[in-house]
Amino acid sequence: MNIQIFGVSKSADTRKAERYFKERRIRFQSIDMKKYGMSGGEFDSVLRAVGGIDNLVDWEGKSPDLDLLRYLADDRAREDKVFDNPMLIKLPVVRNGKQATVGYCPEVWKNWE
Repeated sequence: MNIQIFGVSKSADTRKAERYFKERRIRFQSIDMKKYGMSGGEFDSVLRAVGGIDNLVDWEGKSPDLDLLRYLADDRAREDKVFDNPMLIKLPVVRNGKQATVGYCPEVWKNWE
């Protein structure tokens, strides 16, 4: 198992995800989204795993860029906008190889063990 947790330290769900794996003694790599973001390959892999850009974006967020995303018709343009501004992504993003989840999803992670 190769777990990566993309999140921010101020996110309660990110801390809960890290605690979930720590309690089960599963090693993981924590990546700060504000500081490092995702590489292009990681972003594409997560996008495929979660089923598209609409499932990746935190539509409840407060960024003014969300309004723009709602009106962009081209999915590729929406993906580029989210890639350029990773704080639009619902956190945490947890990857296990080609599998990924968005948000706090212990019911899915349990199947990875």
